[in-house]
Amino acid sequence: MSACVPARADSARTKHVHPPHSPPPGGPRRFRVAGADLSASIAVFLIALPLSLGIALATGAPLQAGLVAAAVGGIVAGWLGGCPLQVSGPAAGLTVVTADLIQRYGWRTTCAITVLAGLAQLGLGCLRVARSALAVSPAIVHGMLAGIGVTIAVAQLHIVLGGTPQSSVPDNLRALPAQLASPRPADLAVSVLTLTLLLLWPRFPGRAGQLLGKVPAALIAVAGATAVAALAGLRLPKVDLPSWSSHALATLPDGPVLGLVAAVLTTTLVCSVQSLLGAVAVDKLVAARPGLTGRVKRSDLDRELLGQGAANIVSGSLGGLPIAGVAVRSSANVAAGAVSRNSTMVHGVLVVIATLLLVPALELIPLASLAALVMAVGLKMVSLNHIRTVTRHREVLVYAVTTCGVVFLGVLEGVALGIAVAVGVALHRLTRTRITHDETEGVHHVHVRGQLTFLAVPRLSRVLHHVPHGAHAVVELDGSFMDHAAYETLQDWQKTHTAQGGSVDITGRRPGTRISEPADMDGCRCRPWTPWRNHQCERPQPAHPHGSDRRDAIGESVEDTDDAATEPTGAGRAGGPDRPGTSKRPGGLSGQELARGISAFQRNTAPLVRRELARLAREGQQPSQLFLTCADSRVVTSMITSSGPGDLFVVRNVGNFVPLPGEESGDDSVAAAIEYAVDVLKVRSITVCGHSGCGAMQALLGSEPGGAQTPLKRWLRHGLPSLERMPGNQDHENHASPENRENLEDPGGPKDSDDKGTRARLAGRRPADAAEQLCLANVVQQLEHLRAHDSVSRALAAGDLELHGMYFHVGEAQAYLLAEDAGDGVFELVMETDLTA
Repeated sequence: MSACVPARADSARTKHVHPPHSPPPGGPRRFRVAGADLSASIAVFLIALPLSLGIALATGAPLQAGLVAAAVGGIVAGWLGGCPLQVSGPAAGLTVVTADLIQRYGWRTTCAITVLAGLAQLGLGCLRVARSALAVSPAIVHGMLAGIGVTIAVAQLHIVLGGTPQSSVPDNLRALPAQLASPRPADLAVSVLTLTLLLLWPRFPGRAGQLLGKVPAALIAVAGATAVAALAGLRLPKVDLPSWSSHALATLPDGPVLGLVAAVLTTTLVCSVQSLLGAVAVDKLVAARPGLTGRVKRSDLDRELLGQGAANIVSGSLGGLPIAGVAVRSSANVAAGAVSRNSTMVHGVLVVIATLLLVPALELIPLASLAALVMAVGLKMVSLNHIRTVTRHREVLVYAVTTCGVVFLGVLEGVALGIAVAVGVALHRLTRTRITHDETEGVHHVHVRGQLTFLAVPRLSRVLHHVPHGAHAVVELDGSFMDHAAYETLQDWQKTHTAQGGSVDITGRRPGTRISEPADMDGCRCRPWTPWRNHQCERPQPAHPHGSDRRDAIGESVEDTDDAATEPTGAGRAGGPDRPGTSKRPGGLSGQELARGISAFQRNTAPLVRRELARLAREGQQPSQLFLTCADSRVVTSMITSSGPGDLFVVRNVGNFVPLPGEESGDDSVAAAIEYAVDVLKVRSITVCGHSGCGAMQALLGSEPGGAQTPLKRWLRHGLPSLERMPGNQDHENHASPENRENLEDPGGPKDSDDKGTRARLAGRRPADAAEQLCLANVVQQLEHLRAHDSVSRALAAGDLELHGMYFHVGEAQAYLLAEDAGDGVFELVMETDLTA
């Protein structure tokens, strides 16, 4: 069992041998809290204090139980958990489960169930099954949270109106009309004030709003309502914290065994899933914060499960509520600037101090104010963003069934019902297959849309037998799965049809999909990304007796409609037209590759973009930015920027140079493109993108003095200011030598830069070599050249244009952006973020 005990983060450190000639080591290291962690812990504490009391009120537990859970969640889960910045404590998602347990078994037995659930979490953590919990459909999780939110809101509405909630949602709904008919004015007024402050506090405009927004709205809402109630002398129920000497602790569970087992499993499930999903969400928040990724490690989900289990054991033993990771407090912790788990632990210590020293102040809080706060939290759990997401993924039925099941049946029953519906929907999608047949210009197309399983074999066989003998057929598989029965059916028909004089092309939605390799087909099975590789594949000579005649009769555009991936771009370079095993057609391999690529576009891509291109043809181009980059074939602008038709106005040249005005020497192409993009197309930004391994930068560094003036050497003179921008360039024998300068520039060459010797650099590491250093300096220098163009300077002065610098490392497939607030040319890493969250 020792392996099951969660270890501290520093327990794996190795002991370092003391060097013989160094000063003796100091005493033991002191526990230090960074300033960012301290300020973040205060922000989280101010949010956690009212929410913990409100959640305890909503469950019907002693109010002290919420404070105990908040303190234990901060200290124990924060110390032992695997997600350093996740804040744990009493969660709104556990409210319904806990309230049901208290009504069925009483408070002390509920504490025992919490302890048993913690032990179950320890066991799951030891089995390292945390990742499997993420296999639950997000629609089920969101539906569960929405159902819990509805249950909380309906129950707390009765307290807001001055009444008492019932035991279930149907009972609360039936009692609601009578409660609405006779509300208590004092409770209703305090609740309305709380909700008003909660809604308006984050929306104050201007600089004052930014300063006020740093104070949590939940604290302001409860504190404001409490102050108004005290000043007005309103008589209404308030927080009652009994003496700690009478605080109820856990006892041995008392009740039916099956019921207790179900209660433990429900508590374990909800606590674990909510905590693990919260840890994944915190990782996304951390990745979105610049400069934090290297300091905060990604979550260890198994360790997080162990930490949550240990916290639940301690909380249940001390008479606290069940504990789970809390999204509101965790996001506030990250947003407040926390950098380690110390912020979570200090927040727990602050809760302990508050429960010991602030009892008189806490007992002034009206229960109606806490109920309004918790009701608002419950309503937020029904997220419109989640509903849009499940609608986009066609899982509304799963979401709705789970929500209704939780509301009317219970959490465990609702989740089980949602899982059953999700499995049914998946099976329905697996068995739903559309098979169509049509003829176009003598070619028979059989289109299979959906998963091809044995259930679809009868329909597939019936449609395939409609294809006449000797005809050319194209079978398009638009799905990601095919079982053995469907594979054999398709393969047997293909062999029979080919033997009867026909021909068959079987293509997939993904490039290079093939079912078999008959004699007249290619022997290349390429993956979707292989068109970007210079891989070497050989296309064998067609062995089919009518292969060449059929190719000539049907034509390239029909025969070669497989995909660009089956004809690699590097084949011509590898072997040339006379290489054994390659096909010899008129036009050579380069023309063949072009025709196959166009054919693949017509079949696979054109149907998807035809409507958008038709719109662009009608409305004209309206790109948002000018993208100026190198002509290097490895830099694919649309792939790097995830852009499509009409998004970018792209200018490419050797070295991504922007010649200064008046120094083009007959080549106005770059200046014309800049003027057209800024003055005519009204682009909002211009990006200059350099890249690693740039041949132009290598040529600048390695140019030899003398030699004939070529177009390339005359063009490279526009990179001389970038050379001068590099530190120590005056000492570089090639860069500063008169012979070399005469070799690259003409008498009217570029002016000296005003920023000689500034060092453009990458954040987090040094440039790999002089070429990379020059690439970075060149991007900064070309941005300076851009500002010298009249059209650019006018747009910048009017605030209509932004300039951006970018560096793309080809080998790492990683982009860096020039920091706007860094005057010394720092390129910062662009991190992966979830833009849909």
